Amino acid sequence: MSYCTAIETMNEEKKAIHKRYHDTQYGFPIADDNELFGRLVLEINQAGLSWETILKKEAGFRNAYHNFDVKIVAAYSDEDRLRLLADATIIRNRLKIEAAIANAQAILRLQDEFGSFQAWLSHHHPKTKEEWVKLFKKTFRFTGGEIVNEFLMSIGYLLGAHDTDCRIHTEIVKFNPKWMEV
Repeated sequence: MSYCTAIETMNEEKKAIHKRYHDTQYGFPIADDNELFGRLVLEINQAGLSWETILKKEAGFRNAYHNFDVKIVAAYSDEDRLRLLADATIIRNRLKIEAAIANAQAILRLQDEFGSFQAWLSHHHPKTKEEWVKLFKKTFRFTGGEIVNEFLMSIGYLLGAHDTDCRIHTEIVKFNPKWMEV
């Protein structure tokens, strides 16, 4: 079942949680490196959990990770790691926390080489899912096939975020049809 269809089957409380993300974020291009990093952090933290859990904790993640500021997170100390491990507003998983910090450092390297994380993504676009997964595994930590797939669908680099008959799919294609190329 697609995300679009799944939302329609949810009770009102769950629908409210998912609908804002579905209608305003999922599948839409992101140009800001901090927001791209934030989406990657959220996708990594979703591994093994429901997306609903992540959506409920999104504000906590944004606060705990300094609004996903790549430069600040890349410089996190052992004290910051301990702070994150004690923060109940996020997912307190050591591997996911370490991945966020290492990935922020990787993004800084990409910014040095390509000018931005977004430029690095655009430089490699289009690729197949399998090619993206291989590239992400080489570049980042904690980025398996499903995480890479969801991250790239969520930012419009891979098709599948919305059913073609979904009204949001139409908006995304109007917004920037070149991002929907595979």
